[in-house]
Parts: sequence; structure tokens; C-alpha cells
Amino acid sequence: MALITISGYPSSGKSTRAAQIHDFLSSTSSPQLKVKVISDDDLAVDRVSYDDSLQEKIARATLFTAITRHIAKDTILIVDGMNYIKGFRYQLYCKAREAGVRVATVYVLATPDQCQKWNDERGDGKRYKPQTLDALIQRFEEPSSMVRWDAPLFTIAWDDPTPPLERISDAVTTGIVKPPNVGTQITPKAPTDALRTLEHTTNALVSALMAVQGAGPLGGPIVLTIDSLEHSSNTSANDSSVLRVRLTLPHRALTLSELQRLKRQFVAARRKAVTLGSTEKGRVEWGEEGVGRAFAEFLEEGLGVAR
Repeated sequence: MALITISGYPSSGKSTRAAQIHDFLSSTSSPQLKVKVISDDDLAVDRVSYDDSLQEKIARATLFTAITRHIAKDTILIVDGMNYIKGFRYQLYCKAREAGVRVATVYVLATPDQCQKWNDERGDGKRYKPQTLDALIQRFEEPSSMVRWDAPLFTIAWDDPTPPLERISDAVTTGIVKPPNVGTQITPKAPTDALRTLEHTTNALVSALMAVQGAGPLGGPIVLTIDSLEHSSNTSANDSSVLRVRLTLPHRALTLSELQRLKRQFVAARRKAVTLGSTEKGRVEWGEEGVGRAFAEFLEEGLGVAR
């Protein structure tokens, strides 16, 4: 459903705002919709983790793993943390697009003095060291509504008695779901025998075409029959290992050089797909039947024949 990223200085009241948003969405959403908050406390990440850069990276990785595990189309996930690095917020944005859920950023705004006061009032284990607090505030990269990974952005002052809960709810329940782009898609890989299947199927179809043409004039729809790879390597294979491909041919003689040229163009394009995987233009079929059907359509287009 949605990913809500809470951002702000340490000890700025982010958990309070996260709880308000959680309670509001829980009371106004359908019972089938889950509303969940993930925070450092939930993941047993101690404040001392932010004293050391390596430990902080481990803490962020722990948070990202939890987000990946819980993000779903039936869940509004509220990430209660500083999320002060814009690169990390962009990473969350990409994960949300990959999962097909809406996004929103809530920036809890408080002065450094107010954060220092609240930090001093916290008990042991919940308090940042003074030098750590100062360093985190200095490194904080403020969210901006001008960049896509922070938008839509809702800024809530620490003393605001009426946070825009309804606007946040509208954004995460009725806002636009941005589709995944090439950079956020998981690219499926071709099977290990994809190139072998490609070469065998296209070569066999070209040979079958030339053989049929040698028996008499061609033109119109025909069905070519070729041995599949299984049939070629197994002499006891039955008729189920024979591949039949339908295509329509022009009413003229075809030359071997013409068919080989079209085959090379088709194979070159498919080789690129084997290397890079599927693209946003659609799924690539790797099996013999899929390759045969795609090659037949490619031949028809190259020969100027419309189905």
C-alpha cells in the first residue's frame, strides 16, 4: 500500500509523530489493511550504534532488511528513524517503487536546542552522547519536496498541535503509485542454455524453410516442423519432442542469404536480451516454442508479410 519515511533530527519527536500517524491510519483504514511502525527500538538498535560509522552502517542495513521484509501492498509501513541521509531515503524510494506501493515523507522539524533538551531528559539507553547528537545534526540532509524521492513531503513542526494527518492519509491511500523503472526492476536472467536454444531453433527453421521451398513454390500460411533439442539428443524421443511453427510467407522465392541476414538480426537482438535480461518493453521467452514463435513473427515482418 505505502511506505512513509519519517525524517528529522535525533530526539526531535519523530516517534511521537509516527505513533500519531499510526493511530490515525489504523482508525480510518479498512480492517484488511495493516499499519506497522518499524523503529530502531523494534530492531534492538542501540543509540551507541551512532557513535561509530561502521556500527551505524550496520544499523541502517538492519533497518533496510526489516523494511524489505515487511513492505507489501496490503501494508502501510511507517519507518520511524532519522533517515537523515538522502541517499538512504532514495534507496527506500526505489524499494517502494519496486514493491509497487505509494510513498510519502514526513519531516519532523525541531531546533537543535529543543533536540538537546529532549535528549538530556531521556533515560539511559535512549540518550545520544552530546558529541554524537551534534555530529548527527551537522550531517543531517534536509528532505526537499523538489526531489522525487522525498515527495510528497509533509513538514510538521515539533510544537504543531494539528499535524496534517488527513493529507498524509490521502497521499498514502489514494495517491499515484509510481511504476518501477529500469533502475528499480529486478531483471530476470536467461537460463544457461538460452543461447544454445536460440541458435538451434533459428538454424533449424531456416533449414526447414529452404527444404520446403525446394519441394515447390511457397506463399501464404505454412507449418514448419523441426526437431527440438530433446529430440536431437534422444533418438527414442516421441512426437512431443517435435516443434511446429506457423508462419505466413510472401508469394515469391526466398534466398538463403535473405533468410540468413534476417536470422543474424534476430539472433543479435536476442543475444542482447540474454546478456541484459528482460527490459521494460516486456518479458522475453527463452524456450524453443517461444523462440520459434518470435522468429516466425520477425521473419514475417522482415519479409513484408502481415499476419
